[in-house]
Amino acid sequence: MITPLKPVLVVEDSAEDFTALGRAFRKHALQNPVLRCEDGDQALNYLQGYGKNPAWPAVLPAIILLDLNMPGTDGRAVLEALKHDPQLLSIPVIIFTTSSNAKDIEDCYRLGANSYLTKPVGYSELEEKVRLIVRYWLESSELPSQN
Repeated sequence: MITPLKPVLVVEDSAEDFTALGRAFRKHALQNPVLRCEDGDQALNYLQGYGKNPAWPAVLPAIILLDLNMPGTDGRAVLEALKHDPQLLSIPVIIFTTSSNAKDIEDCYRLGANSYLTKPVGYSELEEKVRLIVRYWLESSELPSQN
């Protein structure tokens, strides 16, 4: 029996940024489904209630790409909630944001981020970052097998 690939969860309020990410994932032949949550509240709804809401997959994501600055519950609060939840804390969380502020970087690692990447301005640089994410997190790393 073949186990379906776990999704990649992108928590991103910008439709334009999500579209560019999706294009870059397709270019690098990502086989995993890519899901989008448009804000922190929607992400926590899915992650803390997975398997209960038929609108969401009954499986947790392989990795989470998390934007920091979103309306409502921001990325920092989402990260803190994930890393304090015993069922979710082992999912790798990659902060993927425009902020290169040293305080944001320190705060995110203190809260348990597994990686911190700044969003590049140009599309070719975005493709390269996505290639590195796919290669490292989805092809090279041994990820935990939750649910």
